[in-house]
Amino acid sequence: MKQAKKTADGMRVEYDFSKAVRGKYFERYRRSTNVVVLDPDVSEMFPNTESVNEALRALGSLARRAAVPAKRVSASKGRRSNKRMQLTKRT
Repeated sequence: MKQAKKTADGMRVEYDFSKAVRGKYFERYRRSTNVVVLDPDVSEMFPNTESVNEALRALGSLARRAAVPAKRVSASKGRRSNKRMQLTKRT
């Protein structure tokens, strides 16, 4: 088998990176990739990707419900309003 000729830095002679652009596709790759590494003890709880996604969706749903304040029931009409009390003259 013939060995390819290499330069001093270990690259093959036919590789030409003189017109290369560093990071040309980096932003596109970053937008389409979302890798999360789980700790071993956490990964043991989930057998596959679908179970992780299902658990995160359920947690997200609960968090959204907890973040939305519940509507307050209005006070009954017979009660006095909470207006500032007016001073009366003492005689």
